[in-house]
Amino acid sequence: MLIGLGLGPGEPEYLTLRAVRILREADAVFVPGVIAQELVAPYRDAEILDFPMTGDEGRIRACMEQNADRIAAVAQTRTAVLGILGDPNFFSTYTRLTAIMNVRYPDIRCRTEPGISAITAFASVAGISLSGGFLVTDGPAEPRSRIMLKVRRPRQVAASLKKEGFRSFVLVERMCMEEMRVYRDEELPEQSDYMSVLYAER
Repeated sequence: MLIGLGLGPGEPEYLTLRAVRILREADAVFVPGVIAQELVAPYRDAEILDFPMTGDEGRIRACMEQNADRIAAVAQTRTAVLGILGDPNFFSTYTRLTAIMNVRYPDIRCRTEPGISAITAFASVAGISLSGGFLVTDGPAEPRSRIMLKVRRPRQVAASLKKEGFRSFVLVERMCMEEMRVYRDEELPEQSDYMSVLYAER
């Protein structure tokens, strides 16, 4: 198994209790650079892998394949962790890596554990409120997906979003609680709990 583990934005005390436990229990820990290595150092030794910051897609692909092979040597029979700054599902190297892992090593299960993202950390450092909605993008003017909170009528909202080109939907109701439910596409209920999150993808 491979776990993409969010390490937060760089403040050591922003590591979650869950992250610390996973680091301690893993058979091997990998990181993309010195900053991440220093964050995990109090809990584990970690091997630095090369994830180049470059526009050369050929070099990026070659490094991703090499890293996938290195991680797979552990993950095929044991638990490997890749510690990522921020959150592994927010504009992360982990997403590109797992795309290659899924092709080269389809039998290896890949999952993520969240960390404090740069977006939430930014709001705290800047002293601003993000209430009322906001757009986060790493370039495209029209983002591929949208996330909506407190969606009380998910079917109605999905029908409206379809007119804007959105086609795939996931609703998580009462996330991380005992009665958590996950609905996809045609499973969306007419009404949902106040504590709900709707994901829409074009």
